[in-house]
Amino acid sequence: MKIKVLVVAMLSLFIWSCKNDKQAAPKKETPVETTQASTPEFKNNAHELVYNMVQHVGNYKKLREKKDVIYTYTYKTPDGKTDISKEKYIFSGELSYGAYKKHERTLPQLEGLIEQGYDGQEFWLKHNGTIVNDDALLKAVAFNRPTNFYWFTMMPKLLDEGVIYEYIGEKTIDDIKYDIVKITFESEDNTPKDIYQIYINKETTLVDQFLFTVVDFNKMDPLLMKMEYENIDGLLIPTKRKYKASNWDAEVSNDPWIHVNWTDIKFNNNLTEADFKK
Repeated sequence: MKIKVLVVAMLSLFIWSCKNDKQAAPKKETPVETTQASTPEFKNNAHELVYNMVQHVGNYKKLREKKDVIYTYTYKTPDGKTDISKEKYIFSGELSYGAYKKHERTLPQLEGLIEQGYDGQEFWLKHNGTIVNDDALLKAVAFNRPTNFYWFTMMPKLLDEGVIYEYIGEKTIDDIKYDIVKITFESEDNTPKDIYQIYINKETTLVDQFLFTVVDFNKMDPLLMKMEYENIDGLLIPTKRKYKASNWDAEVSNDPWIHVNWTDIKFNNNLTEADFKK
């Protein structure tokens, strides 16, 4: 699958995160199923490094064997605003659902329970059980659903078709040696796409951190995401995450961190397509 990293036309990523409390993340266009060759022909050394990393954390085939996932998503901004949602995904078809019991930064104007979904055909929104058809609010849904899904599946998706790999070099940070790989994406319409710079720990082969841009909003100064992993049913999942502004040397600003945690992760829940219908 060709991944095209973009952001919905709302506000700039960093402004969302630090001022207007919107989530920082890339997302792709129309979800389609992911396929990855079991024994790819490596384009270069950087591609092989990414491949080895993905085999360690768990490739998309292993993820799809889990069928689906349910987990709790918690997002906290430096000013104390919090989102807590119960997330549900089916990996085949990339169906996505989120029930927000707390949403101080996502659609805070709607009091009470909000539910968001993508059923494979359309994005939808419910407020206290009532369907909402407001176009502006649905734009937020069209951002959150693919974005949350993408972050959860990002590492195996780095082997998707349309990904370009470039080896940047080695670097030691806090006595840890890293291989640095630049990740870019093919563009069918020749428009600029986002850039990732992943730091692969030479000892563990895990991505401890990565830099990313938001080209759609001319945000070329990167943000740095740091991660900690948990072993969940044989997959290494980056359940503890934090990010803030940085530079291309991975030197962060003095701004406070934004924290995102995934807890209570459970695979194979026998979810069906009906669970994602509005």
